Amino acid sequence: MISNILWGLVVGGVGFLLSWKTEWFVYNFGRMAWAEKYLGSDGGTRLATKFIGFLAIAAGLMLITGLFDNFMNWFAGIIVPGSNR
Repeated sequence: MISNILWGLVVGGVGFLLSWKTEWFVYNFGRMAWAEKYLGSDGGTRLATKFIGFLAIAAGLMLITGLFDNFMNWFAGIIVPGSNR
């Protein structure tokens, strides 16, 4: 239980940093070619970074509340039919 809370805080914190300091990540790690091509001409990488950060925050909250396993079972059931227990 405590490990779920700690991991959730770490994952959520990384997601918050990705959303908050997007420009720093783009400057230091470069642009994503696929994001620039499909998400916009100049802001695609920033949009993708913020979206990844949002997903990390959501995953962190699910880890903290104990809903991550249920969500992954549901998601696996959509992708691979018959995989739910």
